[in-house]
Amino acid sequence: MTAAPRTRVRRLPELAGSSREALDAVLDAALVAHVAVVEDGWPVVLPLACARDGDRLLVHGSTGSRLLRALAAGTPSCTTVTLLDGAVYARSAFNSSMRYRGAVVYGRYRPVPDPVDGLRVLTEHLLPGRWDELRPPTGKEVAGTSVLAVPLDEWSVKVSDGWPEDEPGDLDAPVWAGVLPCATTWGRPLDAPDLAPGRRPPAAVLARAGTAR
Repeated sequence: MTAAPRTRVRRLPELAGSSREALDAVLDAALVAHVAVVEDGWPVVLPLACARDGDRLLVHGSTGSRLLRALAAGTPSCTTVTLLDGAVYARSAFNSSMRYRGAVVYGRYRPVPDPVDGLRVLTEHLLPGRWDELRPPTGKEVAGTSVLAVPLDEWSVKVSDGWPEDEPGDLDAPVWAGVLPCATTWGRPLDAPDLAPGRRPPAAVLARAGTAR
């Protein structure tokens, strides 16, 4: 964790991670980041597809987006990622909680020098194995897409993976306590309505779905 006052975890500091490995693990598992800026005196938050690329986090969107234009101009931003891993069922509502992994990154986004390579990194993170199967992006598509990066210089990480922490007087209550895990899973591939007959999902799609047909 960087040594800046705003990245210090004040609530449950024992859950804070202090290594870049902890940050990378959260960002590498994330597909969506919520990016916040202040515009005209009001906070604005937008969910954007994301991918870590070494020491920077990439996002992308339309060049016509007002928020993307503000980010590209270097507006100060706060980016958050949250991964839900389970519900913690305690014997009281007060002590019930969630298992989660979260990261906060402060910084200024800038356009990447090579937007096509940025799109490749994002595509391979969101759709592993897909980039080499696709036609190259056209000049019009590249011009209409803003690929931005924020350096991973100022950040914090928090991981909650514990069990219910009930009051001693609640332990004999006739109430079940434990954890209900939560995980994102991929379903069975669905063919596009206009797909040519005989086209099967490629191996990368089937591997991610954990199925075959």
